[in-house]
Amino acid sequence: MSFIEISQESHFSYYNLPYGVFSTDKDSRHRIGVAIGDYVLDLSEVSHLFTGPELSAASHVFREETLNSLMGLGNKAWSEARETLQRILSRDEPIIRDDKDLRARCLVAMSDVTNHLPAKIGDYTDFYSSIQHATNCGVIIRGPDNPLLPNWRHLPVGYHGRASSVIVSGTPVRRPCGQTKPNQDKPPVFGPTKLLDFELEMGFFTGPGTTLGEPVPIDKAGEHIFGMVVVNDWSARDVQKWEYVPLGPFLGKSFGTTISPWVVTMDALRPFIVDNPTQEPQVLPYLQHDDKYSFNVELEVSIKPQDAVTPSVVSRSNLKYLYWTLKQQLAHHTVNGCNINPGDMMATGTISGLTEESYGSMLELSWRGTRTVELEDGVTRKFIADGDTVTMSGFCQGEGYRVGFGECSGKVLPALV
Repeated sequence: MSFIEISQESHFSYYNLPYGVFSTDKDSRHRIGVAIGDYVLDLSEVSHLFTGPELSAASHVFREETLNSLMGLGNKAWSEARETLQRILSRDEPIIRDDKDLRARCLVAMSDVTNHLPAKIGDYTDFYSSIQHATNCGVIIRGPDNPLLPNWRHLPVGYHGRASSVIVSGTPVRRPCGQTKPNQDKPPVFGPTKLLDFELEMGFFTGPGTTLGEPVPIDKAGEHIFGMVVVNDWSARDVQKWEYVPLGPFLGKSFGTTISPWVVTMDALRPFIVDNPTQEPQVLPYLQHDDKYSFNVELEVSIKPQDAVTPSVVSRSNLKYLYWTLKQQLAHHTVNGCNINPGDMMATGTISGLTEESYGSMLELSWRGTRTVELEDGVTRKFIADGDTVTMSGFCQGEGYRVGFGECSGKVLPALV
């Protein structure tokens, strides 16, 4: 336990200690911090305390403006950093607890913090790893007789997204414009999307880089996964429908991807590992792994219209619903020799469960606009309206504590027309 008082409902317990990048009004420098309770530990002020064999010569990574260098050090350094953080924040350790000057410098009130992207994201890939979401979309688009395409159970389907439009929670999202074809008997039209949607996802950041031409074998994939965030991969469904054949999503997805600011490490998530899903037919050898690498992360989505007093929860899902594990996603991504770099981000794709309340998009919740989704005060939605704030969150529930991700939130601004 820590000398810092932390409520049992806090996402940022002593057993979590996620990394992020922040600044304050008094100090505009971007610096690395660790969230704990209602505070952020400024690692630039305590970098000298990382004196273990992996970090004593690399403590400069805690004084940088992004997490990329720390991500590149590898899992031995990550574990050592976690051990050091838990030691110096322990209620039995006086090094920060009893040093008033150091405490004043290194512990920043969360309410005073402005969050920034945790890493310089060089590349972003989005997968399609939830079988229930893929099935629902297939039924909506092709009908119930052929919901999954022939390749879906054999490989983690994905596409390369746009890293430049990945944004941190709290950044507004502009309704995009593009071509759509609302009438199949008439030419396409240009204008704001009418079917703006959220996608409830999670994402992971990669660690040590690889050399072009060298795959990451699945038994080594975990060594290249640093930690996770909650992801809202916004989608313009009407734009996407018209453009996606034959090369996949483009303008319908590249206008904004919101992520939560705190990166929860795989060490913190390890106590919440659950059985992997049964995969039939058996996947090819390069995608096979026997160790458990699915996680029990409770996820929630709410919508708050502009004039609403309270948000309305519209979805409750769970990371464990994924069909393809993170290791399989990374192994497949690199099997052709594609190289990765520290700070690349890979998202899971929309995470949906078997029940309607666990569907991870408005496309599914409204069944492509054929039914309404009820909000508070009699308000309804089929897709996302201007002024709506969509907020996602996720946490793992321990015994008397949580390992959480904070919020992944964005407000929709009107299109520029």
